[in-house]
Amino acid sequence: MQKVTIVRPKKTFSWDDLKEVWLYKELLFFFVWRDFKVKYKQTIIGIAWAIIQPFTTMVVFSVIFGKLAQIPSDGVPYPIFVYTGLLFWQMFSGALGSVSSTFISNSSIITKVYFPRIILPIADSANQVVDFFFASIVLLFLMFYYGYFPHLEGVLILPILILLTLMTAIGGGLVLASMNVKYRDVRYALPFVMQMLIFITPVIYPPSIAGKYSWILAINPMTGVIKAARGSLLGTEPVNWLLLGISFIAVSVVMVIGIVFFRNTERYFADIV
Repeated sequence: MQKVTIVRPKKTFSWDDLKEVWLYKELLFFFVWRDFKVKYKQTIIGIAWAIIQPFTTMVVFSVIFGKLAQIPSDGVPYPIFVYTGLLFWQMFSGALGSVSSTFISNSSIITKVYFPRIILPIADSANQVVDFFFASIVLLFLMFYYGYFPHLEGVLILPILILLTLMTAIGGGLVLASMNVKYRDVRYALPFVMQMLIFITPVIYPPSIAGKYSWILAINPMTGVIKAARGSLLGTEPVNWLLLGISFIAVSVVMVIGIVFFRNTERYFADIV
């Protein structure tokens, strides 16, 4: 009699899942490389899009919000102020958008072979880090132009800020991706939601502008990340570890909610995707 192995999705997340992801690390690297190639396939300027997009956005924001609206920038030239925020915002928004549709775009693989499904959102998020580092080249030029130099604290804290950004995107993306498998309205609602989110994230303004309502912004995980990035990289102020700690707690909550959503829907992915 032929032996049949049935693989069933688990109901809870455990350290064994992380071990399983490590066992499939080659597949994870393959997904990252595949998505990177597909993203810039048949483009004329290729990876330069990773630089052009945040740069042009920075120019537009600098004219509208910096020159016309005269929004304060904590004593920092507005272009470098807003570009630092845009770096992390675009990594977050890009990862969130990719993760939210990852199960739909990879449906042909999900329905045919077993592998840890959590690899897909991780790969989509990791791909955004590549764009982040290319886009950071512009930040280095802006820092040199305005007379700012990277501080050691900023270099050391950068991996933590990147990790918090990706965790926020993965946690929120898992909720959206799980909903997207069953309700395809997510892909229509997400662009609108992202347009709203950027205005409750201190990308184009400092958190201090909210005054006594700044605690509302603190709930947003990206608030602590962006403020810490500006303070540490530009050396304008010490890192607000309390605010960064609040962001870490918020990120943890988002991750737990995302994993719960993912576990509750993973069992029928292959049936309705």
